[in-house]
Amino acid sequence: MHHGQAFGWDSVLIATLLLGLVIFSVLWLIHGPRRDAGIVDWWWAGGFAATAWLEWVASGRAGGLQLFVTVAVTIWAVRLTVHLVVRHRRRGGIEDPRYAAMRARGGPNWPRTNLITVFWLQAVVQWALAAPIHAALLHPEPDPLSPAALWLASAGCALFVIGFVIEWVADAQLSADKADPARRSRLVTTGLWAWSRHPNYFGEAVLWWGLGLVGAAASGLWWVLVAPAALTVLLLKVSGIPPLEAVLATRPGWTDYAARTSAFLPRPPRPVRPG
Repeated sequence: MHHGQAFGWDSVLIATLLLGLVIFSVLWLIHGPRRDAGIVDWWWAGGFAATAWLEWVASGRAGGLQLFVTVAVTIWAVRLTVHLVVRHRRRGGIEDPRYAAMRARGGPNWPRTNLITVFWLQAVVQWALAAPIHAALLHPEPDPLSPAALWLASAGCALFVIGFVIEWVADAQLSADKADPARRSRLVTTGLWAWSRHPNYFGEAVLWWGLGLVGAAASGLWWVLVAPAALTVLLLKVSGIPPLEAVLATRPGWTDYAARTSAFLPRPPRPVRPG
């Protein structure tokens, strides 16, 4: 314990994990009658914000980096959660196609087994990916920061803001396009979406690398950068791009769009040769 901290960091970490498991369990109970596992994502961003506030209060620390992490994560979480809920309502409350596909593959027992394979798994992944938050808020930091740590923290803050803006703009462009009922089943291929097939995921990765740098600078724990690296892998190879593109590939124009547009890193569209 340090700087007036009222609780040991280990007990606070356990509390944040238990909080996540409880809330995701409640969502699991709600999802059954609705047949909508997509509501698991409603606490994805909010869980990080709750973790930040719980750890900030429990640590008794009020440094600049702790304030930045807590407020920045909260703003990101509120914006992303509102976006996800509004998108869900616009779809008429229909289950996200990715979870609908999991339901179809999982068979009749899936509504029960997904407590572990979806809801509790998300709680554990969320808690692990929050490593930069845990580090910044619970681990002692040098006082004052060394010049190198200060530069690192500044770079991390800048990356977070850049990533947040990219994700926000990409989601806003997507929402504006999907607001037209005639376009809801079509691909979005303009704006940032002309430079990347998943600019929102790119922005998400950038802001988490920013948080990783802030967490490392605040604590001296370089291993926390494993968290943004893991998140990037999840987006690229596991739960982000692959299941989403399996759905998008069924839409008209996908082949040409995929041929000319980068999957992740934004860059100018490639010219597509006719024929």
